[in-house]
Amino acid sequence: MYHRDLKVWQESIVLVKEVYDLLTDFPKNEEYGLSLQIRRAVVSIPSNIAEGCGRGTNKELYHFLNIASGSLAEVETQLYISYTLGYIDDMSRIDGRMESVQKLLSGFRKHIKAEIIKNNQISDNE
Repeated sequence: MYHRDLKVWQESIVLVKEVYDLLTDFPKNEEYGLSLQIRRAVVSIPSNIAEGCGRGTNKELYHFLNIASGSLAEVETQLYISYTLGYIDDMSRIDGRMESVQKLLSGFRKHIKAEIIKNNQISDNE
């Protein structure tokens, strides 16, 4: 499976661009603080999707999709902190993009988990 063909990877790349655009208005004193942490976390989302696809097994892919999901939750939290601090005026557009990526990621994770279970690679409880 090629990661660039996946809608979830494509949408996460758009999320990266939109987050980077938001960060241009952050105060200079946050360049190596919150802003850097957000950049690292948002880049981690498509990167982990790609790495999971490149690993060759559904079990490894599932593991990296879980990491991507955690990174998305981290980005969401950090953006809300930024909003609370007044660094972001409007969260509606970025909220919609994060929700889109989350839904795609969740659906893809469920699909891969079902494949793993079907092939007896893990139990339903993992």
